[in-house]
Amino acid sequence: MTKSPPAKCNVVTINYIHCQAHYRQRFEELFATRAHAIDRVPGFIEMHVLRPKDMESDYLIVSFWENEAAFQSWTTSPEFIEGHKRGFEDIRQAKERGEEPPMTSDFKIYEVIAR
Repeated sequence: MTKSPPAKCNVVTINYIHCQAHYRQRFEELFATRAHAIDRVPGFIEMHVLRPKDMESDYLIVSFWENEAAFQSWTTSPEFIEGHKRGFEDIRQAKERGEEPPMTSDFKIYEVIAR
């Protein structure tokens, strides 16, 4: 049985994360030891991190928000920086070595239109 998003959820964001094969374990480690900074942000409801079964597809980070303003506020908050600093540092170091980033992101915002 599939559950609907929580009643107060009006916006769902999905971040499609492509990881290089050598970075997948590190990516999962980052989430396993995450700071939970997003949990303190007003308007945040919940988040799910999904691993592809075929290991070739992208990871999905799905977050549920009361509204888009709450989400946009998160993206400019100190909590956002705190929650992403390790991954951003990995990308920075790869660029300094002249390598491609170990992960890339394609981000989408969706409005809930039915429950």
